Amino acid sequence: MAESAEKGERIAKLLARAGLCSRRDAERWIAEGRVSVDGKVLTSPALALTGVHDIRVDGKPIPEAEPARLWRYHKPAGLVTTHRDERGRPTVFEKLPPELPRLISVGRLDLNSEGLLLLTNDGALARELELPARGWLRRYRVRVHGAVDPARLKALEEGVTIDRIAYGPIRAALDREQGSNAWLTASLREGKNREIRRVMEHLGLGVTRLIRIAYGPFQLGDLPRGALEEVPRRVLREQLGQASPATAKAKRHADHRR
Repeated sequence: MAESAEKGERIAKLLARAGLCSRRDAERWIAEGRVSVDGKVLTSPALALTGVHDIRVDGKPIPEAEPARLWRYHKPAGLVTTHRDERGRPTVFEKLPPELPRLISVGRLDLNSEGLLLLTNDGALARELELPARGWLRRYRVRVHGAVDPARLKALEEGVTIDRIAYGPIRAALDREQGSNAWLTASLREGKNREIRRVMEHLGLGVTRLIRIAYGPFQLGDLPRGALEEVPRRVLREQLGQASPATAKAKRHADHRR
């Protein structure tokens, strides 16, 4: 029944994909003796499975995992991108319709940032969309306070190191100035934590508004603030290509249903 982790899919991942819990919660359930496979209670989350098995939690069969799905969400400022916040701040996931499956974010937007946030029901798809190898641009509209030096913005295309942290190339253009404020458009491929805010602060500019308008081919467009819209599966397949894990998963799901 058990396979190596390289050949099968970890039991905790299967439980998470079925929408029951997070992987961490699944590992805790296994430690508590709540999970069985083919009638045998598990004692370790190291089990990896291939094929079809009778997987149960508290004696009840787990639901069939859905195919990978993706949503565009217009995140408002003031929400944290986490399922639970230690400080009790409102979260993105608390604001979503209750009938949705358990979702995770593709990357994050910090508390005060807004705009396009991709959400998915599938961890493998989330990791795939975050891969640097995909080379997808993340584009932002940035309102800054201070005097903008176009030459220093141009120099960001060569990358910059701040406090021993190396940031990759950023393409930033001045769109317009309004007194002591200005609007920029910034594009980058890495997206380290609070990268744009830290780089702008390095240039002597304070970020007063940060809006993500695109993540690779997926656009914020005219999606209203706080609104959620599913990406059609045809579009998802077209953007990911036939070789992607998400596409392969969707095919397996369809084959199983037949």
